[in-house]
Parts: sequence; C-alpha cells; structure tokens
Amino acid sequence: MTSTLKNPIFCALDTTDLERARALVKAVSAHVGGFKIGTEFFGAYGPDGVCDVVGDAAFFLDLKFHDIPNTVAGAVRAGCALRPTMMDVHAAGGLAMMAAARDAAAEESEKLGVTRPWIIAVTVLTSLDQANLDSIGVQGKVEDQVLRLAALAKKAGLDGIVCSPQEIGRIRNELGPDFKLVVPGVRPSGTATGDQKRTMTPPDAFDLGADVLVIGRPITAAPDSAAAAKAIAESLNARAA
Repeated sequence: MTSTLKNPIFCALDTTDLERARALVKAVSAHVGGFKIGTEFFGAYGPDGVCDVVGDAAFFLDLKFHDIPNTVAGAVRAGCALRPTMMDVHAAGGLAMMAAARDAAAEESEKLGVTRPWIIAVTVLTSLDQANLDSIGVQGKVEDQVLRLAALAKKAGLDGIVCSPQEIGRIRNELGPDFKLVVPGVRPSGTATGDQKRTMTPPDAFDLGADVLVIGRPITAAPDSAAAAKAIAESLNARAA
C-alpha cells in the first residue's frame, strides 16, 4: 500500500545529546520523510529543543499521552503549537480520552491556522509479547488486544494507531485502507532486534500496509547513518518498482 507521505520512513531521535540529534537530522534528512521525537529527547530539551532540531521537517511527537480526558486535551493543544505531523495517546485511556484528544487537535489547529496533526493511538507496545501481557492480567492473544484497541480508536474518530508489524495485515483487513498505521519495531535484515519483540523488515511491513515506518537504532546506531537510511529507502523503492 502506498503511504500518504512522500517518504514513510521516520527516523527516531531517541537521544539526550542535542548535538548528536542535530547531526543525525543533517545526515539523514535526504533519505527519510521525517523524525520521531520521544520522551527522552523532549524531557531533556522541551519544545524549544524540538523546534531547534527538526526545523521545518515533518515529525511525530511521540509522548504517548495517557491521563484523564481534560488533561490529555490540554496536552494535545499544547503540542499543536509545535506543528507536528502526528501525535499519539494511549488507547488504553479509553474512548472519552481519545475523543477529547481528537477534538482538541481539531479546535486548536483551527485556532492557530495550522494543519491538524494526525492523532493516533498506541495499542500494545512493541516491547511486549504474550508473556508480558499475561503478567499484567490482559486476557487473550496480543493480536486480539491490538485489534480491540484499534477498533476503539477508530470509534473515537482517531486517524489511526501505532502497532507492531505483526498486526498490520489483520488491522488492514478489518478496519480498512484509510486508517493510518504507524509502525515501529521495523528492522532491516541482519540487524539486532534489541528490545523489540514483534519485528519485520521495512519492505515487508510497507507491503502489508504500513503508512509510517518508525526506525531508530538501525539508522542512528549505524557506523554511517546516512548510508543506512539511504539503503532502507532504496529497499522500499525497489519493492515498489
């Protein structure tokens, strides 16, 4: 499936080293569609650091809001000022919380005169497997839990979800082609999986219907980050040809 973005690769800037983040953006910008800013970087540098590093590039503000609806709505409004391409909340926060995030994004974006970001929901973290879900009392298979939360996110009017590559096919089949799928846990062949437990190669995930591929260490920890990003982009282009 073709992404609605020109380039589906978002490079994860999971670092507290500001100079390192700047260098990564400069090195890989020609080969990726955007960047992911998570709690590690945001906690160190805040909104000013985000603006400094990403500039005009597309970016995913990955702060995984999960609180009462009013608090999450306020956080989303604050996030809109940074003009992210997308922001996420935890689907486990429930229908009312997700709907509040959706409404806040629409209202604040209109007020600011900016493009509304996608609001997407985190389902089951890609670091969790069946044993982890069992240990916290979640009944049933990982894939079933992801689908339940994805369906709830769609009911709340969200743009899509974050899911592992393993769940792409079933979600596409059951929730349709327009529901956005943002997919971490993507690893090129021959690279370490690290703490990701439900992984897949970038071309395979893209072929199944991922809209955005969030890729961190295979690019950022590579000896040549630009070359690594370029190789991943070329692997997608070759599959699409």
